Amino acid sequence: MVCMLKGKRKLTKPPKNKFIFDVDGTLTPSREAIDKRFAVWFRSFCQLNDVYLVTGSDRPKTLEQIGETIYNSCKRVYNCNGNDVWEKDINVRSNDWRLPEDAHEWLSIQLTESDFNLRTGLHFEHRPGMVNFSVVGRKANKEERGEYVIYDSLTSEREIIARQFNLLFPEIKATVGGETGIDISPVGTDKAQIIKDFDAEDTKYFFGDRMDKDGNDYPLAQVVNHTRAVTSWQQTREYLQFFQESGIAS
Repeated sequence: MVCMLKGKRKLTKPPKNKFIFDVDGTLTPSREAIDKRFAVWFRSFCQLNDVYLVTGSDRPKTLEQIGETIYNSCKRVYNCNGNDVWEKDINVRSNDWRLPEDAHEWLSIQLTESDFNLRTGLHFEHRPGMVNFSVVGRKANKEERGEYVIYDSLTSEREIIARQFNLLFPEIKATVGGETGIDISPVGTDKAQIIKDFDAEDTKYFFGDRMDKDGNDYPLAQVVNHTRAVTSWQQTREYLQFFQESGIAS
């Protein structure tokens, strides 16, 4: 691209396509490791394109799921919904917000009153700039999470808790994230906050599994150019292969 400035030729870089991915349910099964064959394929994709990750999980959990090689192949990783930002092993910025006591007490009551009886521990997981609340608990194994997924699909418990919370605490935002949790952070510090790090001219493609109005991918989906709602890493790969074939991605 050539720009004319006071009679001189000035070369500028053309805008690039940016590919932004949620992790759980998008690149990996929820809270599980990335498929080994897909990891090899996706690592190559990261090396050829500008790739960014944005996830509610913290850095240790994300590294556990996708591995250090893919993590470091991304331009940036936005952990904790963008409240803990990393470029390889450099912490670009981090948010030290804490959940107010009255909000913590209200959520504790919802935990006590839930008709889902199984409790596994770590129901409040404090991360930089946010809290993840889970009725079944963050220590639940795959089978226990599966039991809650069925219960939640029948009762919409997480959506109900999130909506009630947002009415009671308007300065804080609760969104449904992953299979069993609710992400809670101050208004304006959800996944949409990462958009300030991108140039307006760049075309941004966002892939996520919770783009419904109560999902934690929804805020970012409202401010990017293109979105792809997916239900699995296999569907994500199909989209990316199509993008490569059509010239949208390398």
